[in-house]
Amino acid sequence: MKLAVIGATGWIGSHITSEAIARGHQVNALVRDASKVTQDNVTVTEFDLTKDDIATAAAGSDVVIAAIGGRALGNHEIVANTAKQLLNALAGTGTRILWVGGAGSLEVAPGVTLVSSPDFPAEYKAEAIAQGEALDVFRASTADIAWTFVSPAAVIYPGESEGPYRVGGDSFFTDANGESKISVTDYAKAMLDEAQSAAHLNQRISIAY
Repeated sequence: MKLAVIGATGWIGSHITSEAIARGHQVNALVRDASKVTQDNVTVTEFDLTKDDIATAAAGSDVVIAAIGGRALGNHEIVANTAKQLLNALAGTGTRILWVGGAGSLEVAPGVTLVSSPDFPAEYKAEAIAQGEALDVFRASTADIAWTFVSPAAVIYPGESEGPYRVGGDSFFTDANGESKISVTDYAKAMLDEAQSAAHLNQRISIAY
C-alpha cells in the first residue's frame, strides 16, 4: 500500500512512519524539513501546508495519514484548516484520509466532552478544542472521500507495545484501573491496522487499553 504521512517527523507521525515501513508499505514522508527524516526506505517530499498542493504531493497514495498539531507553531487554526484542505483537495481521487485526532472531543456523558470537564489540563485545552473543530469539519463534509478520525486515549506516552488495545467510538472509556492511556507505539499500530482494514470509514474511533 502507498501511504503519505503529513507530519512524519513529529513525535506521533514518526512512529506511524516507522510502523508503516516495518509493515512493508511504500511511505512518502511529507515534511517541511527533509533533513529531519531519519528512517530508511522512505520517500521524502518537502511540503508546506500553507503553500503547497496536497493533491500533487500525495498523488498516487492509497491513504494520507495526517499528524497535525498547532501547539508547536502556536497556530491552532491550522488544524481545522488542514482538515478542510485535505477533504477538498483529495475528493474524488480514491485516496482515504486517516487523521491523528485528540481525546478532548470524546464524550464523558451524552453531549459532554472531556475537554469541557473542570480537570482538563489548561495547557492542552486550545489544542483539544482545535482537534474538536477538525472533527466537526470531517463530519460536516459532503466531499467524495473516505476518512477516519482516530482519537488516542487521554494519555499517550513514550514506550513500546504493551499488548492488545481496544477500539471505541465517541465515548470516553478507561481500563480496569480507571485510566485512559495508550503507548505511542500501540497507537501507531492501531493507525496502521485501520489503514489496512478500512474498517471504520467516515467515523471517529478511539484507541486505548
